[in-house]
Amino acid sequence: MAPNEQARKNHDELFPGYASTLEVTDPELIETFDNFAFDEVLRHGNLDTRTRLMVQIASIIASQAVLEYRAMLGAALTVGVTPIEVKEIVYQAVPYVGMAKVFDFINATNDVLTERGVELPLPPQSTTTPENREKKGLAIEKRIVGSDVVEKLYASSPEGQMHIQHYLSANCFGDHYTRTGIDLPTRELLTFSMLVSLGGCEPQVKGHVAANLNVGNNRARLIDVLTQLLPFIGYPRTLNGLRVVDEVTRS
Repeated sequence: MAPNEQARKNHDELFPGYASTLEVTDPELIETFDNFAFDEVLRHGNLDTRTRLMVQIASIIASQAVLEYRAMLGAALTVGVTPIEVKEIVYQAVPYVGMAKVFDFINATNDVLTERGVELPLPPQSTTTPENREKKGLAIEKRIVGSDVVEKLYASSPEGQMHIQHYLSANCFGDHYTRTGIDLPTRELLTFSMLVSLGGCEPQVKGHVAANLNVGNNRARLIDVLTQLLPFIGYPRTLNGLRVVDEVTRS
């Protein structure tokens, strides 16, 4: 009992020389999972391998699966995701998942990169200063979310909560989305992947479906992403994500 030939080929390209202990202890599960995740699912859609691995490791961070992250991070590096891109994925998770949950993944990333001979720290990717981070953040927030939407958020902010809107502009967008290393459409796919994987974030998923459309990621691309996340996040969160995509793209 073993994964089919195509699943094994695809798996071996990501994990060369890896011997799975679960294939010995849980062969039925591994046959089913590998045939699904590394063959059937891969036959759907048009995501290139690098993008697929990037959204998957972003999703796995949000899912709080450190061991799986280490394995998939190795796969991502194997297929050509760069150390800078990996770091940017982890940093992008901080405003959406929170430092308390991302901390272990930063350390896991450093361990894996160091094991592969990558010298740390990597070259800086920030493009802002303390003085201009909010101005630049607000500009990119309006580009991604839409000027009208952002202006309504500021105008409708309840008393005592305006500081949160400023934090969103300066920190979430200014400190993170203005960074180099990953382009804007890919950053939005990463954010979408993390929000869907967190669960219970459907209002934010809805906003970032619209944001993805604003930066050039269409409905088909979002469905492709959800399809590639399915084996790792399960059906409920995938179906919730699909429902939101449908609501936004068919309205």
